[in-house]
This record gives sequence, structure tokens and C-alpha cells, in this order.
Amino acid sequence: MKLEDFDYELPEELIAQVPLEDRTSSRLMVLDRETGEVSHHHFRDIVNELQEGDCLILNDTRVLPARLIGVKEETGAHIEVLLLKQTSDDEWETLVKPAKRVKVGTVLTFGEGLLKATCTGELAHGGRMFKFEYEGIFIEILEKLGTMPLPPYIHEKLEDQERYQTVYSKELGSAAAPTAGLHFTEELLEEIRQKGVKVAFLTLHVGIGTFRPVSVENIEEHDMHAEFYHLTEETASIIKETQANGGRVIAVGTTSTRTLETIAHRNNGNIVAESGWTTIFIYPGFEYLAVDGMVTNFHLPKSTLVMMISALAGRENVLNAYKIAVENKYRFFSFGDAMFIRPKRKKGN
Repeated sequence: MKLEDFDYELPEELIAQVPLEDRTSSRLMVLDRETGEVSHHHFRDIVNELQEGDCLILNDTRVLPARLIGVKEETGAHIEVLLLKQTSDDEWETLVKPAKRVKVGTVLTFGEGLLKATCTGELAHGGRMFKFEYEGIFIEILEKLGTMPLPPYIHEKLEDQERYQTVYSKELGSAAAPTAGLHFTEELLEEIRQKGVKVAFLTLHVGIGTFRPVSVENIEEHDMHAEFYHLTEETASIIKETQANGGRVIAVGTTSTRTLETIAHRNNGNIVAESGWTTIFIYPGFEYLAVDGMVTNFHLPKSTLVMMISALAGRENVLNAYKIAVENKYRFFSFGDAMFIRPKRKKGN
């Protein structure tokens, strides 16, 4: 399939720059996976789309405040450092700006010496390896000095850092938020539970590669970035019980979907408790084994995420829904509105 097959026209003014005050007040487009029909709602109406016996699977990853501004010891120049991946106790793979000013041996200080880093290597993609020195607990220092690494299409300052975290975020390690989950509040989740829907969690740490554009014309030649996931025995049991009783598995976000389908495809269609790294690439032609429906946001043109939801709901259905969303001035991307991909009817329903 060609990259152009997943393109659509998006006016820049529809890219949401700030979150709405009330998380549940975002708009919700419901796309019927079977018929392609769409309808318009508010996110709090998601309760009406869920049924007793369903299970809702959410990603409880928490975003690292991974963007740091350091001072180069030699010159006093300001250098931006984005933490990508921890490779050993105090060594991290990073992206830096401006990279040309950072060579092996360069020393940066942060927070007037609270944190210090020495460049130990240059990477093929232009990144840098840094060894950090500090006293105390690294994560606590990071919480004090770092800021959220917002996506490149968001230009407004985020006043409340917690608005780029889900209300159920717990496991620190993501470079970006699982944004479909930003619409939920504790009150809404409780209302969903009261309806007889099981709410369960998994963890997938979103990598910065999620923002890497597809650069090949034939999408099958695209190499997906690796992301770490973990699914517990408790969540695996809830999913298996739901499936055995004829209930529907609803994934919140492409990250939850990626995790569930990775596990199902590695285990002959079965959901089991496991941890690992996934490089799964989901595009039309892919057979979904675990996920029946999905809560998701509106994604970038020609992105792997548009390809993933096209594999679930059909490319023409998705592009038609996106066209309608543009016409109706939905808000797009991380702080934007949401879509619910309604599952196909099960036999006997």
C-alpha cells in the first residue's frame, strides 16, 4: 500500500493547542466499524456505547518530564536535552538541540548544579549518550527540573503539566502521553464500572519514535520503533473471562491496541501475562485477534496510527470520517477530540 493512501487535508487551525478545562467535554465521533456510519456526541456519552460484560483496557504509563535545559560548562550556552531511553543505571540515550554544540566530553549542568551530565557518545540518528551525576533520587530531580516533552505540533505552553497525564497514570517511563486516555476522569470511569464494564490496565511506554514520520512510499517497507510493554495476570484474566462470556474488548488508544495485538499474535490468539518489546506494525490487511473496538483520537495524516485504525475500521470508512470531522471542525491530535470505533455485532446480539 502507498503512503498517499493515508493522507487527508487538515487546516492547521484545527490542531488543538491546549486541553479543554473539562476532560469529558471533548466531542466524540462514533464510527461504526461494520457500516462506516458516523454520529456526533460528547465524550461523556461513551458510557452509552459500552455494554455490561465489556472490558475497557487502559494504558497506565506516566510521561517522564524528560525535557531538560542545561548549561554548557565551557561556554554557558543553553542546550536542550530530551531523554529517550535509559541504557544503564545513569546513562541515557537523548536528543539534543543544538546538537552541533555537543561533542563527546561536553559537560552540561542543570538546576545550578543539582544535576550534571557528560556526553559519552554520538549516535547515528544525531542523538547523544549522556552519563548523569547527582545526589538523591534521579526521578525526583527530574520531576523538579524537567518539563513535559509535548509533541512538535503543539506550540502553546502547557500551564498545568498534569493535563498531559491521564488521571490513572502510574508507571513512569513514556516520552509521550497515551492521548486517548486524556478524556477520562475518575468519575467517568466509576460510572462505566457501575454499568457492569470491567476496567483494567496494561503498560506500554510510548517512545519518541511515535512522532517519527513514515518516509517510504511503500508502507510495508517502514520499520516500526520498539516500545516496552507489560501486561499483568490480573488484566489477562479479565480479558480472557470477557472473551469467554461473549463480551467485547475495548482498547483505549493505539498503545493499548498495540500491546494487546502483539501479545495475541505471539500466543496463537491468546492473551497471556507477559512483558517485552514490540515492533508490531498494524496496517490494512492485519487480522485483529484481541481488540473489538477502540477509543482513539484523531491522528496525523500519513501516520502509522491512521494506518492502524484503518486496519480496524476500513481505510475508506476512516478517511470519510476524518473528512466529516474536518467539515465539522473537530479538534485534532493530542489535546483534540475523540473517536469511538464501534465493534462489529457479535452473532446472537
